[in-house]
Amino acid sequence: MKKQYETVIGLEVHVELATKTKIFCACSTAFGGAPNTHTCPVCTGMPGTLPVLNKQVLEYAVAVGLAMNCEITRYCKFDRKNYFYPDNPQNYQISQLYLPICRNGYVEIETEEGKKKVGIHEIHMEEDAGKLIHDEWEGCSLVDYNRSGVPLIEIVSEPDMRDAKEVIAYLEKLRMMIQYLGASDCKLQEGSMRADVNLSVREVGTEAFGTRTEMKNLNSFRAISRAIEGERERQIELLEAGNAVIQETRRWDDAKGESYAMRSKEDAQDYRYFPDPDLPPIEVDESWLEEMKAKQPEFREGKMKRYKEEYDIPEYDIEIITASKCMADLFEETVKLCGQPKKVSNWLMVETLRLLKERGMEPEDIRFSPSNLAKLIRLADEKVINSSVAKEVFEAMFDNDMDPEKYVEEKGLKTVCDEGALKKAVEEVIAANPKSVEDYRNGKEKAIGFLVGQTMKAMKGKADPGKVNEMLRGML
Repeated sequence: MKKQYETVIGLEVHVELATKTKIFCACSTAFGGAPNTHTCPVCTGMPGTLPVLNKQVLEYAVAVGLAMNCEITRYCKFDRKNYFYPDNPQNYQISQLYLPICRNGYVEIETEEGKKKVGIHEIHMEEDAGKLIHDEWEGCSLVDYNRSGVPLIEIVSEPDMRDAKEVIAYLEKLRMMIQYLGASDCKLQEGSMRADVNLSVREVGTEAFGTRTEMKNLNSFRAISRAIEGERERQIELLEAGNAVIQETRRWDDAKGESYAMRSKEDAQDYRYFPDPDLPPIEVDESWLEEMKAKQPEFREGKMKRYKEEYDIPEYDIEIITASKCMADLFEETVKLCGQPKKVSNWLMVETLRLLKERGMEPEDIRFSPSNLAKLIRLADEKVINSSVAKEVFEAMFDNDMDPEKYVEEKGLKTVCDEGALKKAVEEVIAANPKSVEDYRNGKEKAIGFLVGQTMKAMKGKADPGKVNEMLRGML
């Protein structure tokens, strides 16, 4: 009988925090600057420089820990993790090994079997390293220290996940919670959220864990899913062939769909950790912690419940809108301005989602303001513009956040209310389409749709379709 294997997965998730400045200096954390322009003697590791902790980093770390049901360490320290690599200018990384800021938490995810708790072993604060750029043309490697010293939290899970679906559900839950807190934008494509996957396999029913490997270079949910499946298969093949799995760090190549060994897996002692002598310990007092608890936002679950009670919109709409804090904020602000939740929801669920998909954008990339969406809804409600013109205006607003009222005025898109002009257009369409007129009089209802379309075309789309329909039926 063939052996059955179970996959055991734990994650180390690095999240770049949304501070304006770095963790231990005043350099900018903005993404995409020219190489080595967001640097100073502190983040480039010059001798004699002293780090000073950015308080906002501590606040974000504690906020994330509270959201994930963690115990907050009241007395914690920073440690030096020593290793030598060109993107690490000090030859050590300031991190937390012995007393991390958060411990023993959990998040709840939805699985096919129902709700499941994934344990959070710890969350610690640390600085990011620089970035190596390998120039194959010149045959050299260049280093950019802009990212060096950007603040990170590392969220270390317990090995509680059993397949790729659970991992993705866990990562989506983390990303959503962190975005709701405003602690990070969690853009995987920009590296502000990165996941390393620790994976082992064992025979079903076995208590002991197998030998684990750590998978790096995972910057999309698709790559993470593929890497998990690929590594699971690789380890099972090794075991089936009577070989041992080696504990090592592996790099996933998503283009080739395979991984390769980078280095043997280090243990803590290999880094010669010791308390950082330049940074004093952090003491978290009760009153400040209570303040932090009071600042916790309304998360998705709370919003879903409130939306159901407060707004008369479908549950499906609620699920989609609350999946993104950006979308939820846009919805609420627009409803405050126009008082029409269903119409706001319709614009978000249909046209907004369509354009996001077409443009390859995320809800966080939406540029139009609640006030302009509210204005567009009012223009359509008051029949200043018709529904097809409203879609055209919305698309222009989506791309450039321009004022819909000014746009309609400048482009001459207002609905023509001149009854004489409309009557003349309808008469001409009736005269030009005797076959459709005859079809309609013979009971073919579809014919009226064609005639309405022809009239709208003649009016350059600037008539009220309902009014056109009514006038055509009257004349026929």
